Amino acid sequence: MFGAQALVTTLADCGVRACFANPGTSEMHLVAALDREPRIRSVLALFEGVATGAADGYARIAGRPAMTLLHLGSGLANGGANLHNARKGRSPIVNVVGDHATYHLHLDAPLTSDILGLARPLSVWAKSAPTPAHCGTLAAEAYAAAVSGRGPATLILPADSAWTAPAFPAAPLASTPAHAPSAAAIEAAARRIKGAAKPVVLIAGTALQGEGLAAAARVEAAGVRVLMDTFPAIQARGAGRFAPSRMQYFGEMALADLAGVDLMALVGTRAPAAFFAYPGKPSILAPEGCEIISAADESTDAGAALALLADALGAPKTGPVSPLSRPGAPSGDLSVADIAASIARHLPENAIVADDGVTSSLPIYALTQSAAPHDWMFLTGGAIGAGMPLAVGAAVAAPDRKVVALTGDGAGMYTNQALWTMAREGLDVLTIVFANRSYRILNIEFQRTGAGNMGPTAHQMLSLDGPAVDWAALARAQGVEAVRVTRAEEFDAAFERLIGAPGPKLIEAVI
Repeated sequence: MFGAQALVTTLADCGVRACFANPGTSEMHLVAALDREPRIRSVLALFEGVATGAADGYARIAGRPAMTLLHLGSGLANGGANLHNARKGRSPIVNVVGDHATYHLHLDAPLTSDILGLARPLSVWAKSAPTPAHCGTLAAEAYAAAVSGRGPATLILPADSAWTAPAFPAAPLASTPAHAPSAAAIEAAARRIKGAAKPVVLIAGTALQGEGLAAAARVEAAGVRVLMDTFPAIQARGAGRFAPSRMQYFGEMALADLAGVDLMALVGTRAPAAFFAYPGKPSILAPEGCEIISAADESTDAGAALALLADALGAPKTGPVSPLSRPGAPSGDLSVADIAASIARHLPENAIVADDGVTSSLPIYALTQSAAPHDWMFLTGGAIGAGMPLAVGAAVAAPDRKVVALTGDGAGMYTNQALWTMAREGLDVLTIVFANRSYRILNIEFQRTGAGNMGPTAHQMLSLDGPAVDWAALARAQGVEAVRVTRAEEFDAAFERLIGAPGPKLIEAVI
């Protein structure tokens, strides 16, 4: 057995069932090894950012790592933005990056780079396999590191390690995805909460799913307000589920919402910070004088911790949940509010939403809280271009569930190649593109940062018209059925029709 085969077999033995790949010459023996491994579904991406974002989406839904296959340092760098999102979202991924043969590196050939140096900031673990004998053991180590470290692990495979024998698969290693909560820390936090005048509990992680979300409802029923991170990895929501308040994105709005709060208890997250620094404004999003304590850090099973906290607070056995509510049919010129109404009306039960809509998705998030039960994936690290790749990974992880990708026209252009992968794989994804012809969030931020009056150059840098992207044509060119709509009635009819049809579809919503 050659090194690449030992690596792939080991990852399959560990539980890897999907590989999102953009291979090159140095990865041909890995491609050959995948040909011999029927347990792993290999999915081609035309851009590495699609592959890494898809692995992130897969991990959020499947709860275990997928594998990426990337070509040298340039391929890893191309996938870096969505690996950044995955690391911020604590998604386990095993990146396998091909490298030049060890004896070729000193020649500094055109594609030579410091892959390990590129990998470290994007990974919770990064190593290179210097010989074929290392391939199996390091593959098992990478998988365990991704699961235990809750993030991307990067294994670099030199070409001579890949094509040389002998090599042997390694047995899977023990891994721990989350630590058990500390009873002492929970009891101490409960005492502090009971003694506070106006406490809040800020949650993330498994506290936003299943039993954790039910525990959050209990804490709210006990009279303690529950907030969630602005951009967690995934949230179970919709009718029959508790809807925690969401931490506001803009710092001044967050501080206004938290006025008077004297204690913030963290469960599965860290102290909230503003996305950016602004002149004369605070960076920590907590009122002056508010004490911040941690009941359970990010490495802890937040859902289990919150259940213990609810018990320690003497909370009721149940708490508030959202009712099922479907808006009426919208009409008139298309607006984001109309799109929100249509999605809330027709979203099927158990759907998955991949959100990269930036400003346009906010009203949709609000209105769909009383839609049919579904899961919502967020832009965890703020690097736009994640929505469609996340949807690819989610659809591979859960082929029996409908996936809806929300993306802005600017964000979508970062990774529009995901449409081709959706078509090639026949993935059940409906993509909504908000075509407002602008980086709207940056127009807002231009004013908030005090950059001055917007002149013609600034306007040109933040607008997306001239030419406007024809998203329907772009989707059809990549094999995806697409329609373009400008009226609310058209969107409602198109969404109702396409959400019930299998396979990849796209709606260009001109707003």
